[in-house]
Amino acid sequence: MDPVAFSIFGLEVRWYGLLIAMAVMIGTLLAMKEAGRKGIKEETLIDFLLFAVPVAIIFARLYYVVFSWDYYSANPGQILNVRGGGLAIHGAVIGGALVAIVFTRIKKLKFWTLADVTAPSLILGQAIGRWGNFANQEAHGGPTDLPWGIMVDGVKVHPTFLYESLWNLLVFLFLIWYRKKSKVEGEIFLLYVILYSVARFLIEGLRTDSLMLGPFRVAQLISVLTIAVGGAVLFSRKKAAEKDL
Repeated sequence: MDPVAFSIFGLEVRWYGLLIAMAVMIGTLLAMKEAGRKGIKEETLIDFLLFAVPVAIIFARLYYVVFSWDYYSANPGQILNVRGGGLAIHGAVIGGALVAIVFTRIKKLKFWTLADVTAPSLILGQAIGRWGNFANQEAHGGPTDLPWGIMVDGVKVHPTFLYESLWNLLVFLFLIWYRKKSKVEGEIFLLYVILYSVARFLIEGLRTDSLMLGPFRVAQLISVLTIAVGGAVLFSRKKAAEKDL
């Protein structure tokens, strides 16, 4: 697939960027609808996103660059070249969470309420954004004989971007269904973190372009950490809620 969607006055517009922009717009509309149900004004949510989205993109790039420093230290001119890919979702979530912590303190909002509002948008955005990897012919797995394999450089490989996109879509549908049943603030966000991390740990093992920390795949290490921490925090919040009943 051609990574360039179209050109305007000689400027190439890539599918990767278009899909990220689409994910942000759809996620914003979805979160705005949920914000009203949670008692957060739409303009307050927009104010948050105006800070959170650019910071998330910056952190997503920084995360990728840091764990690919061998390449970028030798090619510093490529550090700002995000048009060809190289954004890590874990970095984006970290950046967005930091903005949320500061923003909710300034605005005197509950962090967990805002986190719950944005969680379904995050996972849906990830489902959409993964198709940018397909356009760039990246984030795929190793060789496979499975009928749904895709051809990359003449080799049939696992479409790991597709595996993750489908899983993210299922998680999104589950969160949308479950959020009205949830009785604990923060549960939707924590379920998002846990469910995404389970699949990411498994799928990462198939990929050929993993960011590495020594012999370990960074995404798998982060996934194990977030499953453990997310599970502990969710358990703690549910126990605290039961005591308040």
